[in-house]
Amino acid sequence: MYGADLPKRWTRILPAAFITYSLAYLDRSNYGFGAAAGMAGELHISQQRSALLGAMFFLGYTFLQIPGTAYAAKHSARRLIFVALLAWGTFSALTGVIRNFWLLAADRLLLGAAESFVFPAMLVLLTRWFTRAERSRATAFLMLGNPVTVLWMSAVTGFLIRAQGWRTTFVLEGSISIVWAFVWLVTVSDTPKHAKWMGESSREVLRRELEHEQQSLPGVPNLRTAFSFPNVPRLCVQYFFWSLGVYGFVLWLPVVISNASGLPIHITGLLVAAPYLFAAIGMVVVARSSDRAKQRKPYIWPLLMLSGAALGASCLLAPHSFAWTYVFVVIAGAGMYAPYGPFFAIVPEMLPRNVAGGVMALINSCGALGGFAGTYLVGLLQAWTGGSRAGFMLMSFSLVVSGIILAGMRPSPQEARA
Repeated sequence: MYGADLPKRWTRILPAAFITYSLAYLDRSNYGFGAAAGMAGELHISQQRSALLGAMFFLGYTFLQIPGTAYAAKHSARRLIFVALLAWGTFSALTGVIRNFWLLAADRLLLGAAESFVFPAMLVLLTRWFTRAERSRATAFLMLGNPVTVLWMSAVTGFLIRAQGWRTTFVLEGSISIVWAFVWLVTVSDTPKHAKWMGESSREVLRRELEHEQQSLPGVPNLRTAFSFPNVPRLCVQYFFWSLGVYGFVLWLPVVISNASGLPIHITGLLVAAPYLFAAIGMVVVARSSDRAKQRKPYIWPLLMLSGAALGASCLLAPHSFAWTYVFVVIAGAGMYAPYGPFFAIVPEMLPRNVAGGVMALINSCGALGGFAGTYLVGLLQAWTGGSRAGFMLMSFSLVVSGIILAGMRPSPQEARA
């Protein structure tokens, strides 16, 4: 594929997508730092209710993804994401203002609903800008917003809370998304056809390549037919267990490390950051390797199994050595994030454009349910047992199960023909 302006996609579309997804992840994940910094005590919230607050986000995140993706595919992913940025920035900032538990629970629910459009709409956008040979890297670059955000958030938010308090921190971090919404609107185009910064010849080359890919896929008239493909429900179940492990890890790691080490919040933040540094490196390496080999599954399930085993090892070592426990936590964090690029390249290679976005939204909705389960159950187990061991064993089990499901998945007859 040749076009003089094609490399600009990597320096214009992807950085804007990365920053947007990064801000979404910031505004969903900083709750763990608020909880570690005494939010529950100041608001007189029990540990069980604190776990529910952390999980409410995922209930809102679950239900609007498919209609949101349908709008993005039919109308405009760019406009949908602009509105979502304004909404979730507002709800995130309100987390630092509200003092009533049930209002705070409603705010977290609405924050999840506002963010629910973003990831599937981004995947729809990327399928219009990047070819199959590029897609794992493009998706991984987008999803680097996840570990990279937690990396800098873990370092910066701890110091910010120490200097300004958790309330001001929520307001400041939510406000960034509102400002960025207007930058997004003027930077991104829905399709190459609307990109004035690309030459006509480059737009035509990209259009032909993407159309050629679509012709090689099986014809699927609607989402109901697509949902009947055997591997679609398998991917939904697999991603549920994967997300249970990931989001239990993300939301409660600051609390776990703070309790285990007894260190102040700004030092805890630095320790929480390390797993995400290795996760970011792993995502780049795995995505490049997957695109080069033109294979997906072998670059996903072994890493999920490794991550689950590492979390299990961290539990066994916890009574004996914080240092070794922390080493295995770092390995687990890297292993659970590294396969995201290849995973979200599977569906666009399995199904045509008219249904791929809806299927990815369904899979991501199941992941949101897994996120709810992981956030709530890990927090609940911590409240019931007074320690982190039971919650980490639950995450370990879930990651191993997700790896086993994917390892046993085989192409359906429709996919084999494609």
